[in-house]
Amino acid sequence: MSGINRQITLDVRHIAKHLPGTPQMQKLLKKGIAAHVFNDENIMNQFAQCIIEEGEFIGNVRDYERYGMFFTEPIGYRISPDGSSIPLYYGGDKNQCREPIPRHTPHQTK
Repeated sequence: MSGINRQITLDVRHIAKHLPGTPQMQKLLKKGIAAHVFNDENIMNQFAQCIIEEGEFIGNVRDYERYGMFFTEPIGYRISPDGSSIPLYYGGDKNQCREPIPRHTPHQTK
């Protein structure tokens, strides 16, 4: 199946932690948790639209329908609490709450 065939809206509670420089992203780093962030909000919105139109259904993981897709250019990066970062070419989405997340690989289904 390709794309999502129902009305979806972004869950604003989760957006800020996936954008660079936000207090929510900094909070993750201060807790010792790596942050997976998009390059910017425009890229995040473009990614969300791509998932709606063309996202691949990955399966159900922890009670969420997961969709995702790979990109040829990095859509974001994973920043570690020590400041190191790696580019991310994959993006995933939890369908029910519409939380777009840049990742390095899809969630694993059981």
